[in-house]
Amino acid sequence: MKFPYGISDFKAIATQSYFYCDRTDKIPLLEETKSQLFIRPRRFGKSLVLSMLENYYDVAKADEFEEIFGHLAIGKNPTPLKNSYFILRWDFSCVDTTGNAEDLKRALFDHINFCIKGFLLYYRDYNIPGVEVDRDNCINSINSLISSVRMTPYPIYLLIDEYDNFANTLMMGEASSTGKKRYEKIVHDEGILRTLFKAIKSSTSGSMFDRVFITGVSPIVLSDITSGYNIAENIYLKPGFNDLCGFRENEVRDVIEQLVTECDLGSEKIDDALNLMKTYYNGYLFAVGLNEYLYNPTLCLYFFKQFKESCNYPRKMLDSNLAVDESKLEYIAEIPLGREILLSLMQKDYYLTVEDISDRFGIREMISENSKNNVFLVSFLYYFGVLTLAGETDDLKIKLKVPNLVIQSLYVERVQKMLLPDPGTRDEGRLAAEKVYQKGDMEPLRDFVENRYFMVFKNRDYRWANELTLKTAFLTLLYNDIIFIMDSETEISRKYADLTMIIRPDKRYGKVFDVLIEFKFISLKEAGLTGAEAKQLTVNKLHNLPQIKKAFTEGRQQVTRYAKSLDNKYGNLRLKKFVVTALGFERVCFETVD
Repeated sequence: MKFPYGISDFKAIATQSYFYCDRTDKIPLLEETKSQLFIRPRRFGKSLVLSMLENYYDVAKADEFEEIFGHLAIGKNPTPLKNSYFILRWDFSCVDTTGNAEDLKRALFDHINFCIKGFLLYYRDYNIPGVEVDRDNCINSINSLISSVRMTPYPIYLLIDEYDNFANTLMMGEASSTGKKRYEKIVHDEGILRTLFKAIKSSTSGSMFDRVFITGVSPIVLSDITSGYNIAENIYLKPGFNDLCGFRENEVRDVIEQLVTECDLGSEKIDDALNLMKTYYNGYLFAVGLNEYLYNPTLCLYFFKQFKESCNYPRKMLDSNLAVDESKLEYIAEIPLGREILLSLMQKDYYLTVEDISDRFGIREMISENSKNNVFLVSFLYYFGVLTLAGETDDLKIKLKVPNLVIQSLYVERVQKMLLPDPGTRDEGRLAAEKVYQKGDMEPLRDFVENRYFMVFKNRDYRWANELTLKTAFLTLLYNDIIFIMDSETEISRKYADLTMIIRPDKRYGKVFDVLIEFKFISLKEAGLTGAEAKQLTVNKLHNLPQIKKAFTEGRQQVTRYAKSLDNKYGNLRLKKFVVTALGFERVCFETVD
C-alpha cells in the first residue's frame, strides 16, 4: 500500500495504486450548483478535490476516463457532464505576496496570464482562435480567452484553489499594519481582486465560465469583495459535504488492520493504533446535526506512512506541516477576549457556544476591536480548524470544541508563550517539569509555579483564580505528547482525574513514570489570610492549615481511587501520584501519594 502524503494529483493517485478514500460519489451532488465556495482548514485535502473535478470534467481526458475513474463510484454511474469542459485552474498560493500593493498586483497578473498560456498550450488541438495575453492587464487576457472559447463547442470550468491566500498571508504574516493596508488596496473599491471577481461573475452570467469551484480556508475575501462576486453558494456547512474531505473511522481502521498484518504484529495492536489516532487526529465536524466526526487526512497519511516504514508510531504525532496554524492562535491571543477563550479551552470538554457560525466576515472585522466579539472569534477559530462543531445546546445554540490532542497541543504552546513570553523562563519551567516524570520529583516544578508562574497570573489580574488557574500552569509546563497521552480531566469510573500522563504504548520501554495529579485550590479568603501572611508561612505551617489538610485528605482519596481504575484500564503502569494544592496566587504545596 502506497500513501499519497503531499500528493494532490488525482490522476496519479487513481492510476498508480495509491491509497484513496473514494469521494467521487459526491460529484452528482456538486453538479446541482454552478458556482460554489468550499472551505476547509489547511491540509485537509481541498486541492485533491479540485484535481478530482479537473480530471472528471476535462474534455482532453475523455479517452482516459475508464483508466482514472473506472474503479471508482462515479465511473460506474457517470453523469452526462463528464469530460465536457475546458479546465482553467488558478492557484493563488503560488502568487508572491511580498512587496507593495503594486508588486502583488503584478504577481497576480503574472500568475493568471501564466495559467492562460498553459491553458492554450494544453488545448492546442482544439482550434481555439488567437488569444491575446496582455502582460499589463490579466482582465484583458481573460476577456480575450472568453471571446475565443465562444467559437468552440466547450465552455470553461474555472477552478480556484486557495482563493484567500492573500488574506491569510498578509493578515497573519505581519505584526504591523502594512499587510492590512496592502490587502485593503487589492480588495476594496476598485482593487484588483474585486475587479477580477467581477470579470469572473460577468463571464459566468455569460455562460463561458459555465461552472466555478472555489476553495479556501476562510470566507474573508468573498465577504470583502461583496458585489464583486455574490453568486457563489456556500456549500461548506452542508451535511452532504461534511466528508468531502477527511477520513471516516471505518476507513482508518481498514488501513490500520492491513498495516498491522503486513508488519506481522499482534491483533491487539489494531485497537492500540486506532485509539491513538482517534485521540490525536479525530474530532472534526463541519455540519450541524451530524454525528460523524472525521480524521484529518494529512495527519492520517503522515501516521500511515511512518507506520508502514517502521512498523511503529511516529515519534511526533503532530506533523510539522500543520504547526503553522499556531499563527491563528497568536492572532487570537492578542485580543483581550481571545486570551480568555484560549485559557478556557484548556479545560477538558469545555465548549464555546454561539448563535451561529458567521458564513462571511471581512477584513474590517479582523482589524476593528469593536467587531471582535465572541461570534467572530469562535467563527475565526472554526474556519482555521482549531475549533470544530460539537452539536447543539438545549436552547439550540451551536457548540464548538477543540477537535483533538494535536490541536490541544497548539493551544498549550500558545498559552505557555502568552503567559511566559521569555524563552529562557519557558525552558526553566520545562526542565523543572521533566523532573516530575523522570525522577518523580515535584519540588522543582512546585517552586517554579509558585515563584515564577503565579506572578504572571497576579500581574495579568485575571478575573478568575481557581483550580483551573493552577491546572493551566502545570499543564502548559508538563505537556509532552511525544512521550505521553496527555489528558486533562480524564474520565475514570464516571469521575474526572485532573491530569493524567499515560506513557504512549510505543514508548513504554523508556525509564519514565506515568503521572496522575489532583489539583486543589484554596482562596486566601477561605484560609482567612492576606497575601503577605501566606507568603510568610513556613512549609510546615502551610501544610498544617486546616483547609490545606482537608484538601490533601480529599486529594489522597481521589488519586488512590483513580489509580486503581487506571491500572485496571491500562495495566503495568509506573504511576506517580500527586496532590497539588495552591493557596491563592501565593503558595503551592504538594504531597506524593504512595
